[in-house]
Amino acid sequence: MSQEIFVKDVMSKSITIAKSAPITEALDKMLAEGADPLIVTHNGSVMGTISRAALAETLGSKKTSTLSPTQIHVANQTDENYTSVYGDQEADILIPLLQEYKLVVVLDSEHKLIGKVDATDLLNVMVPDTTTENLIQNAAVIGQDERVVHLRRRMLDEKMTKFVVMDDGDIAGIVTETDVARAMRDFRINVADKHQDNQIKNLFVRDIMTAPALTLEDSVDISEVIDLIISKGVSAVPVTKNGKLRGIISKYTMLVAL
Repeated sequence: MSQEIFVKDVMSKSITIAKSAPITEALDKMLAEGADPLIVTHNGSVMGTISRAALAETLGSKKTSTLSPTQIHVANQTDENYTSVYGDQEADILIPLLQEYKLVVVLDSEHKLIGKVDATDLLNVMVPDTTTENLIQNAAVIGQDERVVHLRRRMLDEKMTKFVVMDDGDIAGIVTETDVARAMRDFRINVADKHQDNQIKNLFVRDIMTAPALTLEDSVDISEVIDLIISKGVSAVPVTKNGKLRGIISKYTMLVAL
């Protein structure tokens, strides 16, 4: 780094949710603020974080299928395994932390919450010294005619949160934990409990995916990849070669390259 940068120079406004809030409120705030995860608080103290992936898992689980999404509280899905730093620490400390955690809580000298740092914040000030080619990873793919229940099972079994959706060899869209969380919330609110087991079989990937998918050719500079991810608020972007899927680049891949 050419000049010394501190955590306070990198951090952005913390986006919080009360642990007593329903998970529907947490999802609405995530979508409105473009945030993932949210910082969970109670009486002004940080209790942990809650992510879109956790919401997708909860809203799609049979264990909670008899409950309205508005009856499930943030406290039930809070991940208490979080990390924190102080604003006056050097920013380099954030690199290994964000390779392990999706978000770093920033505290002041009195241990009070003053901000947060996530991958987007860090990539705004640090650019990997590498090429786009070196950051491309194999993309998880799924057909647009697959059922959402199968998508959820693959997400859990393969520990993947995003899939490029394919239709006869072409990219049809992308589906992520955000799409699943939003779709399952709406499904459970609009479909009566006694009909859910049958109706869920009629929900397909094409019904919930984001389309068209944002893509970039593998020849672009890494700065273009970062600009697209930051400006569009996405966590990854499929990479193509001559219009065909080549792989995917994610924020995490770029963090590892810092």
